[in-house]
Amino acid sequence: MPFIEPRKNGQMRFLASTILNAVALWLTTLILGAGMTVTAYEGTDLALVVTYLLLALVWGLINSVIGKIVHVISIPLYCLTLGLFALIVNGFLFWLVTWVSGILGFGLTVEGFGWAIGGALLMGLFSAILNGIFGTRRPREPRRED
Repeated sequence: MPFIEPRKNGQMRFLASTILNAVALWLTTLILGAGMTVTAYEGTDLALVVTYLLLALVWGLINSVIGKIVHVISIPLYCLTLGLFALIVNGFLFWLVTWVSGILGFGLTVEGFGWAIGGALLMGLFSAILNGIFGTRRPREPRRED
């Protein structure tokens, strides 16, 4: 039984997905602590939690807007590399989150592009697992038989 009912509105699904992405980012920074850190906008624990939520929101926006454009443009390279170029694209999007969050005054610090690729890989893995457990993905439309 999913955490979010399939017919519920999109705002609840978006909120749950953002929270789960914040948890996935927290797990990613725990594992890759040497090359990736999160700096809160203040020194309190609440500020750190809010920073993770804001980073998850930035990640979702960048992934949904810019990510779709970059993925479509990169289709020939996906074919040439049998999909391995997706690691580079996702690393670039993760690096873009660090850049945007740095401009906003809080954020994610990544030591190099290799750490960004590793972070994107782990973030995607944790996000998929958590969203699968809690059922926050959009339900598939049933096929119509004509």
